[in-house]
Amino acid sequence: MIKGMTGFGSDDISFGKIKGGIEIKSQNHRYFDIVYYLPPGMSALEGPVRDFVNAQIERGRIMVSLKITDKPLQNISFNKDAVREYLRYTKILKTDFDLSGDLKVSDLIRLPGVVEAREVVLEAEEIWPAVKKSLDVALKSLVAMRVREGKALAKDMAVILKGMLAEIKKIDARTKTILKDKKKSLAKEEFLSLQKGNDISEELTRLSHYVDEFKKHLQASGGVGKKLDFVAQEMQRETNTIGSKVQDREVSNAVIALKSKIEKLREQAQNIE
Repeated sequence: MIKGMTGFGSDDISFGKIKGGIEIKSQNHRYFDIVYYLPPGMSALEGPVRDFVNAQIERGRIMVSLKITDKPLQNISFNKDAVREYLRYTKILKTDFDLSGDLKVSDLIRLPGVVEAREVVLEAEEIWPAVKKSLDVALKSLVAMRVREGKALAKDMAVILKGMLAEIKKIDARTKTILKDKKKSLAKEEFLSLQKGNDISEELTRLSHYVDEFKKHLQASGGVGKKLDFVAQEMQRETNTIGSKVQDREVSNAVIALKSKIEKLREQAQNIE
């Protein structure tokens, strides 16, 4: 079944003390195009994210946003060896110089080398498994929306195609009536010339074929939007030929109706992956 190109999905990210969220949106686009909104230092994720998304989406403008909402600013550690050295020298000083008093914890943590604070730096490779897991959840939600849109578009285009077949039958019946009437009033040579100039049997056959071809593509999986647009262009070409060959009000009205329906098909094809 065809898919549309509009969708949205999101999920939360949890990686140790790091919290965040990911959002993915898609809009109509002629090709596959992806835009990233990533935290500083996370540009290395662009390749993996693109490959992961492109494996499930063939066409559309994709916007991936990753936000880190909560993370420890610093990792703090205590150097116990340094503390032991300070305490050892404290005892020596007290003995050698007959000093009194003890070092308090508040004194110790102010001494150089006892407390080490390091800024937390996120590595793209380290956080990628968590991002991938959340991206998968968000992407499934987005694809589900695109599938629902595709069903709605297919239903709408099926009605248009049915209307096209009715117009094709109307043109076929009208041209036969025209030739039947002209045969009675024209000389043989004039009638044969008229019949040849107004012969649109090939155009009607091809137009009917394109309607069937369009229907088949609507049932196909994967990206078919470009194929549908191409078929609609061919429909337009055959319809133009019919309009130029047969100069009749009823046929002209049917041709105008066909062109209008084909234009609607082309517009809808722009919304299909």
